[in-house]
Amino acid sequence: MSEPLVWLPFDVSELGEAPAGLRYERVDPTREVPDTVGDVRFYVPPYQLGSGIVEVMERMSSLEVVQLLTAGVDAVRGRVPDGVTLCNGRGIHDTSTAELALTLTLASLRGVPDFVRAQERREWAAGWRPSLADKRVLLVGHGAIGRAIEARLLPFECEVVRVARAAREEPEGHVHGFEELPDLVPDVDVVVLVVPLTEETRGLVDADLLARMKDGALLVNVARGAVVDTDALLAELASGRLRAASDVFEDEPVPSDSPLWETPGLLMTPHVGGASSAMWPRAHRLVREQLQRFAAGEELANVMSGEY
Repeated sequence: MSEPLVWLPFDVSELGEAPAGLRYERVDPTREVPDTVGDVRFYVPPYQLGSGIVEVMERMSSLEVVQLLTAGVDAVRGRVPDGVTLCNGRGIHDTSTAELALTLTLASLRGVPDFVRAQERREWAAGWRPSLADKRVLLVGHGAIGRAIEARLLPFECEVVRVARAAREEPEGHVHGFEELPDLVPDVDVVVLVVPLTEETRGLVDADLLARMKDGALLVNVARGAVVDTDALLAELASGRLRAASDVFEDEPVPSDSPLWETPGLLMTPHVGGASSAMWPRAHRLVREQLQRFAAGEELANVMSGEY
């Protein structure tokens, strides 16, 4: 029997010491689909899950494992063949996304976008701005990335209130459930979203929840655009009552005629939460460890349940 075939989106040398007993090919399905497609048993799709990258799985008759480089799996939901194990990229983007969440929070609170615009106009726009210190931050989502965000928030002398799908006790402290959100948001200054997109979280931050946020509060979204009701958020921002910073949007790239571009109080970044120098070393490490487990016949990490 020939060695199991692995398709990688990068050169195998990037793995360092690649696990033995496997055969490797570097493949970008958007450019070319090799004749070996039917032999692939372990598939690592490219980071950007564009057209052709997911569809090619239908031709992988020997496929056993799909290892994503993304933390979210909504792009492949319902597309992974029956009987194939899907693993997400949990751990790859914790550092990078947490850094961006903190950057968006600090930049928005301290008015950095206004300072940049003033600099372009050669204006000395001094002013008083709110600090992150002494604020209450509601962290909606307390998985690996949520914990990484919390670890970076706490040194700034703020209080973190944790929320997840279900209430529980963790070493960091109590975690509230989603059902408690309406009672929690009126008492916080910043709401940070870092939940996966599921049927439960789609539209989680709706007009009612936004209306419950205190005047001047900041919403930071590093989750998925569809977690927030965009029209309701636009209305709150236009009124000047709330501010927001978002790395994710329902339509990406954001259309040039979208009102988001000119909405006051909104800081936008183009879905770059994971796109930093911190990503690839962690991606290569995770893939190497998963391939070691696969080659040894051991249980894989980051396996998604049938509910993903």
